[in-house]
Amino acid sequence: MDMAVEVTNLQVSYGEKKVIKDLSIKIVKNNITAIIGPSGCGKTTFLKVFNRLLDLIPEASVLGEVKVLGEEIYNHNTDLVKLRKQVGMVFQKPNPFPMSVFDNVAYGPRIHGIKDRSLLRDIVDTSLKQAALWNEVRDNLGKSALKLSGGQQQRLCIARVLAVGSEIILMDEPCSSLDPSATAKIEDLMQELKDNYTIIIVTHNMQQAARVSDFTAFLLNGDLIEYGPTVDLFTRPKDKRTNDYVTGKFG
Repeated sequence: MDMAVEVTNLQVSYGEKKVIKDLSIKIVKNNITAIIGPSGCGKTTFLKVFNRLLDLIPEASVLGEVKVLGEEIYNHNTDLVKLRKQVGMVFQKPNPFPMSVFDNVAYGPRIHGIKDRSLLRDIVDTSLKQAALWNEVRDNLGKSALKLSGGQQQRLCIARVLAVGSEIILMDEPCSSLDPSATAKIEDLMQELKDNYTIIIVTHNMQQAARVSDFTAFLLNGDLIEYGPTVDLFTRPKDKRTNDYVTGKFG
């Protein structure tokens, strides 16, 4: 199996507080990997390691080795623009820009130097189709993205990631603010996208992790307690703490 991410002896601290403790994991390409665990266990911090968003937090420090698509990303030679193009992120709350649907999706390609209107149109159309949003907005590309529903806004944010050519999509509880219908659309979309993209999702929803993911990692107090195929982790966990968490006994 080809690996999208390989992490060895990762430690992350905020000042004196250690949030991730000596964590090692390999994440398989073109699969959906769920990161589960109770609030405060380090899930979102772990996700932000992969595109170096922790660089934006002055007190954060990262030790260990992190390879993304075969390249070590924590060194002085890392091209952060390239990295964040390869590794896109969809946040917990949809965050469309206060501009049109078209300009939201075209924003990234424009930043990366694409100015040709016809090429931008092709990228926007393709990204919206990939994000399963095209049929709902095709006649209103000039409409403000802020007027879309919450579920549509989240799919627009996914289209925005796809438009810059990301290969890995990080999702931080992408359905937590959505209703069941919108959640189902996002989950269906994830299944379609995994043929061509690697998806890493943080979720508090055990049913969602069981439904959508191929692999699951259980974090507790900054430690990786268990990691493996989702069906095994949910039905035949090796660690009692994993069993207690996925069956709702704590967390």
